[in-house]
Parts: sequence; structure tokens; C-alpha cells
Amino acid sequence: MPAHEHPHRQRNIALLVAGTFFMENLDGTILTTAAPSIGNAFGVASLSVGVAITAYLLTLAVLIPLSGWLTQRFGARRIFLTAIAIFTIASILCALSQNLTELTVFRVLQGVGGALMVPVGRLAVLRVTSKADLIRTVALLTWPALAAPVIAPLVGGILTTYASWHWIFLINVPLGVIAFVVALRIVPREGHLSPPALDWLGLVLTGVGLGVLVYLGSLLAGNDQNLLELLVLAAVGLGLLGVATWHFLRAEHPLLRLSNLRVETFRLAHVGGSVFRMTISAVPFLLPLLFQDSFGYTPVVAGTLVLFVFVGNIGIKPFTTPLLRRFGFRTVIVAATAGAALSMVLCAFLTVDTPVVLVAILLIFSGVMRSTGFTAYNTIAFADIPQTKMTDANTFASTLQQVAAGFGVAIGAIALRAGEAATGAAGAGEAVGLSAFQFSFVVIGALTLLSTLEALRLSRSAGENIRPARPAV
Repeated sequence: MPAHEHPHRQRNIALLVAGTFFMENLDGTILTTAAPSIGNAFGVASLSVGVAITAYLLTLAVLIPLSGWLTQRFGARRIFLTAIAIFTIASILCALSQNLTELTVFRVLQGVGGALMVPVGRLAVLRVTSKADLIRTVALLTWPALAAPVIAPLVGGILTTYASWHWIFLINVPLGVIAFVVALRIVPREGHLSPPALDWLGLVLTGVGLGVLVYLGSLLAGNDQNLLELLVLAAVGLGLLGVATWHFLRAEHPLLRLSNLRVETFRLAHVGGSVFRMTISAVPFLLPLLFQDSFGYTPVVAGTLVLFVFVGNIGIKPFTTPLLRRFGFRTVIVAATAGAALSMVLCAFLTVDTPVVLVAILLIFSGVMRSTGFTAYNTIAFADIPQTKMTDANTFASTLQQVAAGFGVAIGAIALRAGEAATGAAGAGEAVGLSAFQFSFVVIGALTLLSTLEALRLSRSAGENIRPARPAV
């Protein structure tokens, strides 16, 4: 079914998938805010609830690589519908949990749905989208990843304060039912393929390796850390992924096909793009802590301030396509990554005495750079990938993006711990604590510039095949 023959269906499928992306992204971050309430309800410490958060992220990391093979075997429509159903049912079960063990088990089930819902949903969109419409369509798919981590602290705070922690999961139910019904009507059926046998060795190596690294990330973001344990986990995780890479390069039908990295635009989106995603994802983690721990703001006030990042995300959306049309991908990505780095460094100069108006302007600017960079990276990723290789490319992209976003919090936590060590802030008062935050924002800003350096090496003509023509004057 050519995309240009059904423009309305193409847009509607993109909006549907964007909605499911929002559900999945929100659920991956909102539980942190409710941890104290859930801990009280189950009679456990708040930190213990972290096992339910980690279980969800681990499931995503382990199963996303499998999504491509399942899609080829059973079809994108069937897998997408199944994923929505699993995610919705698991959300109900999470809300009905009577103890932490039940919640953790049901979060794993929810992760199964999320691991299939996101990459398969995006593939369903890419399959009905022509290269000419790629920029506009991917812009629709980008906003959930931008919005969910930013609004999660406020939504979680409001739900747990004025309702109960159960509603963090129950809000998924009507959304999931609507998404399932709409998907049943508009996602096209497709012919079944006969994929090669599943690469079990690649699945085990990748799943365990990614799972170990995601678990390592959760430990790095916590307070209790054992250096020997961290080193062992890092060695095991990286070692398994190294063996997996060796296997993928030699296997006839690998689970993840690395040959797509030879494509310049795809490589840019998933090397420099992964660095950008990690550092950008650290900002919504650091800002609420800065506002609460150093400035003394309430959780609701801190969450409200962070919403200005979302204002920038949404405000620039109508202009991303014109910007790419006018200046091209290379210029836009260089500007967005450099601007994002600048916004992080400027956050280091915030104090409790900084006028709220200036804080809002800075966070809006941060949101603009964040949104522009995400849209450009996500769009150019598939610019030179033919339809015959789209499933393999999408699976690889989804895996890297999930890991990069998941490590964002860990990067922020590591930078903050380094700031405490560098400034002597551990156990000190408010002023020294602020110095630790200043150090961490400078560090993640410097890391973001690595994306800028890679973008500068990009060909000026990169992405021209999907770049919309400038309207005649």
C-alpha cells in the first residue's frame, strides 16, 4: 500500500503510534515519583520500589532486539495489537498488586508489552510513509519521547498527592482500550513473511548483555554503590556485547544486522545521536533535584518549572520542517547539539536568586534545542535505508535508543556524584550542594559537544533525498 495513496491513514497511524509511545515513555519514568507512596502501602522502604522500576527497564532492553524477528514472523499489525493488549492488562494488574513482589512481576509483563509496542509501532508507520513525508511523520513520533520524561514528575506528584499511586497505572487503561480499537481499524494487514530461524545465540548474548548494563545503570543512579560489583557488571555486560558484535558480523542471519552502520546517516543518528539522547535525558533528572534539594522548592513547584522545557519542545514543532528545508540536516544538527550543550552550561549558573522569568526562558530554550535535535536525528536515521532493510534498521535503532535513554539518568547521577567529590559537597550544606549541581551540568554539556563534533563531519548533502523542496518564491 503506497503511502501517498492514503495520506490520512498515514497521519492517523502516526498519531496512534505516538499515543502508545507516550504511554510507554510516561510509564518508564513516572513510577519514581510514586515510590514513597508505594513503599508506604506495601510496608517497604522507598528505595526498595526501585526493583520494580529496574525490572521494567530490564525487560525492555532484553526484548526489544526480538521485536524485528517477531514482526517478520507474525506481522506488524498482529504484534502491535498484542503489545497494546499486554501493556493494558499488565497496567490493571499493577494497580491491583498487593505487595512489591506482585508489582515487580506485573511490571515485567508490562515491559513485555512496551518492548514490542514501541519498535513495532514505529515500523508500522515507516512502512506506510514515503521518503518525501518522512520528516513530517517522524516529527509526530518524536514528541512522546520529549514530553513524557518532562511532565512525568508533575503528573506523578499530582496523582499520588490528590488521588493514589494506583492511578499511575489505571490511566493507561482507557488509553490502551482506545488505542487497541483504533489500531484494529486503521493499521493495515500485510502479507506474512517466512523469516530465517531465530538467532538464539545472538538473542541470549544481547539480552543478557543489555540487561546487565541496564542493571548497572540503575545501581549507578542509586546511593549505595560497591566499586567491585560495578566493575564486574561493566566487564560482564560489555564483554557479552562484544561477543555479540563478533557473532552478528559473522552470522548469516543475525538478530541485529550491523551492516546498516555503514550508511553515513544511520551511523550519525546512532553514534552521536546516542550521546545526545543520554545527556538530554539527564536534564529532566537533574533539574527537579536542583530545584528541590538546592533551592528548597516543593515537588509541585519544581515539576511546574520543568514543564517550561515541554513548552520549548512543543513551541518549536511547527518550525522543525521549515528549518530542515531551509538549512539542511547538517547545519540543524550542529546548531541543536551545540545549543543543547550551551543550555546545560547555562543551567550551572542558576541560583535560588535567579528570576523565575530567566529560569523559564532558559528552560524553554533547552526544550527548543532538545526537540530540534531529536527530530533531526530520528528523521535522518532512515533517510538512506531501503524498505527491504527497514525492519532490521528499526530493530537496531530501537535497541540503541532505549539503552541510551535508560542511561540518561545514570549519566546525570554519575555527574552529580563526581560533582560531590570534586567540590567536597557530600554531606555539606546548600551552597556546596549547588556547586555539585553546577559541576554536573558543565560535565553533561561537555559530553553533548561530542555529538556536535560528529555532526560537523557529516556530508553537507546528507538527507537531501528526504529534505522537502523549498517553496518557490
